[in-house]
Amino acid sequence: MKLRLAVFFGLALLVGAAYALLNRTDHSPGTAPPLVGAPASASMLARGEYLVKAADCVACHSVADSGRPFAGGVAFKLPFGTIYSSNITPDVTGIGNWSDEEFVRAVREGVRNDGAHLYPAFPYTAYTQLSRADVLAIKAYLFTLAPVKQKNRDNDLVFPFNQRWAMGFWNAAFFRSRRFDSDISKSPAWNRGAYLARALGHCGECHTPRNVGFGLKHGEELAGAELQGWRAYNITADPTYGIGGWTDAELAQYLKTGHADHHGSASGPMGEAVAYSLQYLCDEDIASLVLYLRSVPAREGPLAIAIPARGVAASTGASPSTEVSAHSLGLRLFEGNCASCHESNGAGVQSPYAALSGARGTYDSSAVNVTQVILHGEDLRVGDSDIYMPAFGRAYSNTEVAALANYVVMHFGGRAGDVTPAAVAKRR
Repeated sequence: MKLRLAVFFGLALLVGAAYALLNRTDHSPGTAPPLVGAPASASMLARGEYLVKAADCVACHSVADSGRPFAGGVAFKLPFGTIYSSNITPDVTGIGNWSDEEFVRAVREGVRNDGAHLYPAFPYTAYTQLSRADVLAIKAYLFTLAPVKQKNRDNDLVFPFNQRWAMGFWNAAFFRSRRFDSDISKSPAWNRGAYLARALGHCGECHTPRNVGFGLKHGEELAGAELQGWRAYNITADPTYGIGGWTDAELAQYLKTGHADHHGSASGPMGEAVAYSLQYLCDEDIASLVLYLRSVPAREGPLAIAIPARGVAASTGASPSTEVSAHSLGLRLFEGNCASCHESNGAGVQSPYAALSGARGTYDSSAVNVTQVILHGEDLRVGDSDIYMPAFGRAYSNTEVAALANYVVMHFGGRAGDVTPAAVAKRR
């Protein structure tokens, strides 16, 4: 941590010295590619509602089951402490007294109405590309919500990250204010997809690796990263480590429903992105997003999780393969509490969302995402489907969770899992 701080501040000071000499703020209103689901002909409120969903605002600004949507308080646990999201309802404790200019500046520049810097847990580094018209449509819709009186929770960050003024140096090093610039050599559909992925959907915030200063490595766009205790896997066009081997139909199905045959189901933050955002995009906008992702240059990425031939070779729906039966504790736990829904061949019984075969997380020896799902479960609604898996974090010890996670990656991925009880304890 000390080395990271030294490198970060050394870089920040060097770049910050030139900050005043550089014009890093784009003052243009910007022109966004019109989304099919939010055409310019629609009312501002209708467009705003669609854009709020496309930007996945509710996932970050609503504590689950609190009954206070958009009131903030969601915890973002980072290497240097915890940041809590803010209230964006039209109450005075939220954004009720913010002007248009203040709101636009916060969304696109990362500066609050009181002049203090926001932390990039709020993805202004992506939202900076939004057009002014789209930002104001978002504000107009947010101001139709029920106001919730809830003061913003103080962040819990270590020094020097608890000094907001230092974010000016971070911005100088890693942020540039600029509007989305359509590529005239590409089709309107491609530009829609790029706007959705880069700006509104801010896919890179989770799927792009970060440098020592926690800035995005733009040269490795969407090559996969670990954040908030979950792994966001490679979604470049790489056929082995990314989504190059997926069909357009499979990609569209996964984005729209959170499941694709032979590729498993979305969980954790990606599951939330589907449930709160992507499922509400129209088919044409989903197709545009697929088109853009297809064009992202293939990269191996830092995680490099490859998926071999489909299926679980030596298993049937009724019994496990003999080659993994040596994992007695994990096998016993799986047979006792998991097989009735997932089946021993990973096909899933009650719902296709229970399918494990082909899921990238089951081929990851670290079993990061598998461990998280075991610990915390899943409870989302997509379309008419309730996607539910109970959490076993309280029922199982760290040793049991580790044994079960290692069994899953061994049985379904053919990999030797390296999950330890200590690693489970850190992920709780």
